[in-house]
Amino acid sequence: MDNIAHQHQALADHLRLLRTDRGLTLQDLASSSGISRATLSRIENGEVSPTAETLGRLASAFALPLSQLLAPLEPDFPPLVRYADQSIWSDREKGFSRRALSPPSGRLKLEMIECEIEPHQRIAYNRPALPGHEHHVVLLAGALALTADGVRHDLGPGDCLRYRLRGASSFETGDQSARYIIAMA
Repeated sequence: MDNIAHQHQALADHLRLLRTDRGLTLQDLASSSGISRATLSRIENGEVSPTAETLGRLASAFALPLSQLLAPLEPDFPPLVRYADQSIWSDREKGFSRRALSPPSGRLKLEMIECEIEPHQRIAYNRPALPGHEHHVVLLAGALALTADGVRHDLGPGDCLRYRLRGASSFETGDQSARYIIAMA
């Protein structure tokens, strides 16, 4: 099994375990996440990979940061993680990639992630995984319209936006892609 297939199956198994450990049926999770029961079943069986928006909905339903949903893709906690060893998750449908910059650990509070979104894409999250979660976004290249709690912010290279997310959010690109770092605490 190649590395991508292994990561795909590890994520599917982890999501199933999160649901069953909480005593939830697929229908319970479908109701709380807004994702169809059939789609959840296909994700848990490793038949499809969840999109970024689907992972956002699952994080909200489980009240976990996205990093903990993706935890099985990351090795045990090392104090240093080399660039070549940082885990990457991609949503090809949305032209989105997510690189975990911080050494993975559920014990540490701050997490840094480098993201890239291709031109003419919109990724929307209905609600935060953790209401009030603090985010710092630094745009490295391109242009990004970030809407948090109904307020739109147009970011250019070098701009930093700090906010506590309590409601819906979206990340939208126009003619340019966007590459940014998001730190969450």
